[in-house]
Amino acid sequence: MKTRSQRLEIPVLLGTQTLFNIGFYAVVPFLAVVLSSDFLLASTAVGLILGIRTFAQQGLFLAGGTLADRFGARTMILIGCAVRAAGFLTLAASLWPSTPHLGMFIFGTLLTGFGGALFSPGLNILVAAAQSARDQGQVQHVRRATLFAWLSITGEIGAVTGPLMGSALWGWGFSTVAGFGAVFFVAIGIFLALTLGKTDTASALSAATGAGTKASKPHSSFRECLRDRQFLAFCSLHAADLVAYNQLYLAIPLELERQDMPTQWLGLIFAWISILTLSLQIPLSWLAARIGPAATLRMGYILSALGFSVLAFIPSSAFGEETSLVRILCAVTLMTLGHMSVHPTALSLVPKFAGLNATGSYFGLLSTCGGLAVLLGNMLFGWLLSHTAGAAELSFIPWLVMIIPLLLASWLGSRLVRDRMLRTRSA
Repeated sequence: MKTRSQRLEIPVLLGTQTLFNIGFYAVVPFLAVVLSSDFLLASTAVGLILGIRTFAQQGLFLAGGTLADRFGARTMILIGCAVRAAGFLTLAASLWPSTPHLGMFIFGTLLTGFGGALFSPGLNILVAAAQSARDQGQVQHVRRATLFAWLSITGEIGAVTGPLMGSALWGWGFSTVAGFGAVFFVAIGIFLALTLGKTDTASALSAATGAGTKASKPHSSFRECLRDRQFLAFCSLHAADLVAYNQLYLAIPLELERQDMPTQWLGLIFAWISILTLSLQIPLSWLAARIGPAATLRMGYILSALGFSVLAFIPSSAFGEETSLVRILCAVTLMTLGHMSVHPTALSLVPKFAGLNATGSYFGLLSTCGGLAVLLGNMLFGWLLSHTAGAAELSFIPWLVMIIPLLLASWLGSRLVRDRMLRTRSA
């Protein structure tokens, strides 16, 4: 019989994702504005600094996951909250002098990224343990949406709410916005210190799998995940999803500019993405539970590839001279549906790849591969975009950087997962 603390565990974990995203999106979307207006940096320098911030988070997930395996998920979540609070406070302090301090601002952006690299793998570990515990009591023929699908929804609620809070505080200046973010993450840390159980990662996973013996206790996974060729291959292939989804923040704004469309349309596009996520994530998760992970991955990668194919091969004139936004919305819809299909599925597969190993390094490696791929993919996409500018007959080439990896992931990634699941069942 579940205790009261066990019944509260899942709502706390899902609510934590909402809180994390509220605090994050209340501050981070305004970094580019501050860098260009307060520090007078060119767009290239702004893009570089923000790219480094993203890499400081995604690229260091492997380190965060390994530390969570070593010191416990709860401990690293609390440390991550403190680091991110320090990062936001540093951002605010960089604007206090009469002459803003750029070096301090950049250091603050790195701290915010590193804080996320510390707490996100820990949250994934605890969600995976809760999912496994829930599956133990689930009737075999009953299929429900995974907790990672619900994590996407609760995260999207925070992503929608955060910018509204940041905008409401913007009238008092960015220092106030960043200061609010620092206080908010301190409050989150206190809340989690009081509500998260003190069970360490290994014990949580052992209890979730029903093991409970020393022989089956999860052990360090850093070396194991790097030696797992199948998992390395899966991480490399699945990185195409993060590269593709990241184009909502890079390629789509550039496409609007290329079409001479107002930048304000981005607000409508991101509102549409939120509507899709909040309304369709759970139905897609139900479908994924019915058709299985391999088929879900194949479908999701293809949907994303089709989204980029719309941009690559269908001209705006196909939708009428005055309705080119429809073409972009069609592409964004397919890309979002693809990401909604494969992202929760990939996260739910990590414990299956890990087996008896602790899952922190596995979650970390999956995200780190994605972060590296985004850094390299964006550079290649930007280079191709600049070298094909003005040549209408070559305008499809940059989009192939997104389409080809997604098709490879659909073909090879789904086969790899199917083979791994068959091997796991026969073991």
